[in-house]
Amino acid sequence: MKLLLVHADYMEYEAKKATKIAEDVDEGRKSMRVEEPLVAFVAVEKGDDEKVAEKAVSEIRAVAKKVGAERVVLYPYAHLSSNLSSPELAIRLLKMMEEKLSDLEVYRAPFGWYKAFKISCKGHPLSELSRELRSQQVEELDEKELTQALRDEEKAKSYWYILHDGKLVSVEEFDFSNYPKLKKFADYEISKRRAVDRVPPHVELMKRLQIADYEEASDSGHMRYYPKGRLVKSLLEEFVTRKCVEYGAMEVETPIMYSRDHPTLRRYLERFPARQYIIKGDKREFFLRFAACFGQFLMCSDAVITYRNLPLKIYELTRYSFRKEQRGELVGLRRLRAFTMPDMHTIVKDMEQAKKEFMNQYRLSVETLRAIGLTPEDYEVAIRVTKDFYEENKEFLKEISEILKKPILIEMWDRRFFYFVLKFEFNFVDALDKASALSTVQIDVENAERYDISYVGKDGEKKRPYILHCSASGAIERCIYALLEKAYMNAERGKPPMLPVWLSPVQVRVIPISENFLDTALEVAEKLNKRLIRADVDDRDETLNKKVRDASTEWIPYVAVIGKKEVEEGKLTVTIRAESELEKQKRVKMSVEELIDRIKKECEGMPFKPLPLPVKLSERPSFR
Repeated sequence: MKLLLVHADYMEYEAKKATKIAEDVDEGRKSMRVEEPLVAFVAVEKGDDEKVAEKAVSEIRAVAKKVGAERVVLYPYAHLSSNLSSPELAIRLLKMMEEKLSDLEVYRAPFGWYKAFKISCKGHPLSELSRELRSQQVEELDEKELTQALRDEEKAKSYWYILHDGKLVSVEEFDFSNYPKLKKFADYEISKRRAVDRVPPHVELMKRLQIADYEEASDSGHMRYYPKGRLVKSLLEEFVTRKCVEYGAMEVETPIMYSRDHPTLRRYLERFPARQYIIKGDKREFFLRFAACFGQFLMCSDAVITYRNLPLKIYELTRYSFRKEQRGELVGLRRLRAFTMPDMHTIVKDMEQAKKEFMNQYRLSVETLRAIGLTPEDYEVAIRVTKDFYEENKEFLKEISEILKKPILIEMWDRRFFYFVLKFEFNFVDALDKASALSTVQIDVENAERYDISYVGKDGEKKRPYILHCSASGAIERCIYALLEKAYMNAERGKPPMLPVWLSPVQVRVIPISENFLDTALEVAEKLNKRLIRADVDDRDETLNKKVRDASTEWIPYVAVIGKKEVEEGKLTVTIRAESELEKQKRVKMSVEELIDRIKKECEGMPFKPLPLPVKLSERPSFR
């Protein structure tokens, strides 16, 4: 169960429309204004029971006492969770909570209704609190999913620094006044609070743009992708794969499940900080992979490798990898249980070669994110390192920090409790000040021995290599999340939100002023599509203004209007979104060929896929 507790000057709501799961309520309960309440926004989740509801009651009562509130509003709020219970259980537990809180003045908002509400938060230190409550059974299951690495991580002592201009400064002493985003990132990392108590902006955007949505018939953290979303996702998959292959990686494919009884894999599981999905086979238990490491390492252990082959790079786009992330951390595309991870591993002969590849793959990651649409200004850098490795490689880490000419966060450990001694991450900080890792590279010093991976040296003797783990972009879904969050933050600054042109599902919307120009509009769209530009036509029986507004709502980069004047001049009136402002549109006259040349230049070198939907809007389904 998720709770968001707000101490308010007042709370008022009005039930507007019943959904198919709405409870029956009297007219008097459909609208309410309550003065000086503690408002408890409640999301009842799968696995919740009466004991969880009793815990929630205790939490609400305790907070009410602390803030001096005599009134409580129980407000069902599904947006706090992607793992909701059945409506029947939710209503039953909410009614139980209402009854148990009868020593206070309690108001319960109706369940299953679209509601409008207003709230005035008091703003004192205890006025906004969040809680996550779970049943004992769920807690026991979570404990079974913990690997030894996760247990060690919880006990480990981290020391936090900022590396800037070649100097290592403790976080407490560093001046963050010119680096507000780095400050947010450092605070987030040090606090280790991963749970999300508000719905991030990209969730509403992914739904409104018909990119992706939750799949209630699946487990939490598993998404459905609509045609537009599948196009965006597949373009990113193709691009990142191309970058890794061009870098020299050999593409392979490996299974998605492995035996838990395999001695090598079982030992590796204990060294990896992730929770697994466990499934039962005929006679054995299996786990679903959370990276491509298993298959690629087993493949390399069977290969004959010599020093001439090194560095040896292999790559797989894992659709999908699976991690049993905690429910309170699951939200939208930011953190999932099933995700697509571009996973490259590099076998190197020694630490010097490992450091050289680490540097090269750092640069590769910068290039990859920049092409996707995420510049170094959009993310913060973290390096996680053991103290011993740092002391022995100070100059190398200084070189790394100089590449982007920005301060980086250092997390240093007294001892190594993972399989790596050095790791970097590029972390995107979103609109809610939550950080999420994108690109990453790790230097692995354990798994060559664990998997019996060796190479033959110049002297003919077998030797143990080191291994680099690299994801040049991070999870594909998380790239989409970062692009949507970036677009939202741009809109907050007055810039029209949009995706990069090469990723926009529709690159050009052609709008005829009237039905008389529909055939001309279709001809223009056909010409654009033949030239590998995704173009559609708004042939609906709507006003021109509405068509233009709808194109803007869909973030279409180029909107071309065709009427009598345009036909006579042989030009299109084109709105260029990237050069517009929210309050002022940039419109220019250009020929079809000029428009083609402009878009081709913008998308040069990037992959292309055709329009994922019918050309005519009137023939298109809506997935909202």
